[in-house]
Amino acid sequence: MTSTTTPIEAVRLPDPYPFYATLVAERPFAYDEALGAWVAADASAVRAVLGSDALRVRPPAEPVPAGIDGTAAGEVFGDLVRMTDGTTQGRLKAVVVDALTRADTGHAARLAREFTREALAAGGEVPYEELMFAVPARVVASLGGLTDGADREAARAIGDFVQCIPANATPAQQDAAATAAARLRELLAPGLTERGDGLLAELVRAADRASWPHRAPLLSNAVGFLSQTYDATAGLIGNTLVALARGATVAAPADIEALVREVVRHDAPIQNTRRFAAEPFVHADAKVEPGGQVLVLLAAANRDPAVNPDPHALHPGRVNPTVFTFGASAHRCPGEALAVALATAVVTELLAAGFSPSTFPSTPVYRPLANARIPLI
Repeated sequence: MTSTTTPIEAVRLPDPYPFYATLVAERPFAYDEALGAWVAADASAVRAVLGSDALRVRPPAEPVPAGIDGTAAGEVFGDLVRMTDGTTQGRLKAVVVDALTRADTGHAARLAREFTREALAAGGEVPYEELMFAVPARVVASLGGLTDGADREAARAIGDFVQCIPANATPAQQDAAATAAARLRELLAPGLTERGDGLLAELVRAADRASWPHRAPLLSNAVGFLSQTYDATAGLIGNTLVALARGATVAAPADIEALVREVVRHDAPIQNTRRFAAEPFVHADAKVEPGGQVLVLLAAANRDPAVNPDPHALHPGRVNPTVFTFGASAHRCPGEALAVALATAVVTELLAAGFSPSTFPSTPVYRPLANARIPLI
């Protein structure tokens, strides 16, 4: 295989999938000298990596990025179930999953439609950025009890916080994230009461059911609800609009959810993730030594013909697809149902308002992100 493209650069290509398909066929699990990391591309390798106890979500020597360690952003980051491993993580993850499974996705969808109509009512050009980023974040903030403008403030703040997560975050981004994290904790803390009826109250009740005594990690993961929503749902909305611009059809409103679910697999909003070896990891004939890292190509594995027949075709309503976009095993993201509900609601309202897919670029430029595939409109 000869290519000057790296798996990180592929995220921003107009069509990264021929590149991924070559990796799946020729280098399903191999070391990439340019990246200094192993790359897992096919479904077998991705499943093995995501399910291995030898691999961690953070470098063992740096559980929190050095640039935010000791700040409010670092405290939140260090508590997030998506950024930690081990028995304690497992207990807290169970609490988070319990709360999210009780979230009212129907109510969330109604809020998303309301906020979308509100954004469109201003007139002028379609405010894609607001629909992709702010509307989903406002919904999650509202589910957490934030209203009367606080939902908008939280949506803006989470945009600053997520900038600290990439490894290439600048000092200015890390400083902004610290400020945002402190403010988000102030905004969300009042909702952590079992007497409420929102998502954060469900989190507290789930913690009580699990005899989880610590409130600070609950508050951090309340921030995590917002951060998980931000890029993933923005990418899902944007990539669904791209699919429509490329000719995908929806004969009835009920078809939109099926399209969104297939876009999760076909043009994944989160294309890759990383794992770090704390112990030796062996897959096939390859061995990752402690200290090594693995780039996990979720989007490539989604299109592995070994697990999804006719993988490059967009088939809404595909039966029992194998999808890695939201992860697997201990770190599978529990927010898939909510993300699908929000994206479906936003796209539904856009179409109901007369949005013509032909006005959306079918080959957009993508944001310069290492793992999220989000059209830049």
